[in-house]
Amino acid sequence: MLSYLLDEFRHERASHAASRACLFMRTIVILAILILAPLACRAEAVVDLYVGEATVVDQGGAERKRALPLALENVLQKLSGLRELEDYPLLYPALERAPEILLSYHYSKPELTLPDGGEVEELRLVAHFAKSPVDEMVRALLLPLWQPQRQPLTVWLIIDDGLDRRIMPVEFGYTQQSMEDVARRRGLPLQWPSADAEGVYPVDEQILWGGYTEDLAASRNEGVLIAAARREGPEWGLRINLGYLGQHRTWRLNDIDLQTALTEGMQQAIDQIAAVNTIAASDLGSWQQEMTVSGLGGAEDYRRCLNYLQAISVVEEVAVMAAQPGTVTFRLMLSALPRHLEDSIDAGGVLERSAAEGRYVLVEDLPDDA
Repeated sequence: MLSYLLDEFRHERASHAASRACLFMRTIVILAILILAPLACRAEAVVDLYVGEATVVDQGGAERKRALPLALENVLQKLSGLRELEDYPLLYPALERAPEILLSYHYSKPELTLPDGGEVEELRLVAHFAKSPVDEMVRALLLPLWQPQRQPLTVWLIIDDGLDRRIMPVEFGYTQQSMEDVARRRGLPLQWPSADAEGVYPVDEQILWGGYTEDLAASRNEGVLIAAARREGPEWGLRINLGYLGQHRTWRLNDIDLQTALTEGMQQAIDQIAAVNTIAASDLGSWQQEMTVSGLGGAEDYRRCLNYLQAISVVEEVAVMAAQPGTVTFRLMLSALPRHLEDSIDAGGVLERSAAEGRYVLVEDLPDDA
């Protein structure tokens, strides 16, 4: 029946170009019927937030019992965005529930590169916990919630060892591995730029050494980190430049050990990124919000708008309340205060606020090479 109706509409469009507004209205009505029931729409995280890790000495039962609460604590770190959880006194009794809410586990043996170029194997317990009881634990402990939509952070590493200055030098690959490990444990995906066949990176070295993150971000929403390290006598001087959501920050660290400095720099960068995207426990709950979106030029615009709203992490359900040519009114069920929805929309670049409260306009979808 749906196929027949759509075929009829295509024929009508070809025969009656002057009635496109009416055709669009009828198409929207059909689409609204198809989604009359509220749509459940929790966006999937880039990383598995309900899998935690803990280092173990063996695969015995006693060691697994010891490590399971640590793996669950790692999950809570990912979800909350907090580096440490010692300020929550009820945490440790809650962690004892780890065996009860465990879904599965396995062991991994990553090879860690040492500063001297050697490698060592580390045994880790990797545990997958049930989502619902973990979410209940987050609420009961009054932990903040780091929104699950996490864009990869692009990381550049440039090192001056006193002899020369190079981008991503191979002999310092162990430091990249440590930074990657920190980010994985905290639930932030990283991406490292690749060199061409001749080992050349597509960037001016001076941009990296100068820390110009604004020259590297392709868009306001793309996060870029530049770690520039230089040997200064017995110590390493490290400057971190972080560009995120249009803001650009810089800070410095010094340490005898470069790996320690870079690891701490990555921790501090994740602290800042998580803080921007974290919802306080007091803001979590259940709210309903209506919003009207205009500027919809056809069914494809409607789908684009709907998909965008469904992907916002604080949006639990979307339903169509009313539709007319070029305009649709949605009802949204939210898991946090409406201001978090507004913040997401303001940062998204898909909808723009209109003059009237609760009204938005769809932004033109530019081609990728625009």
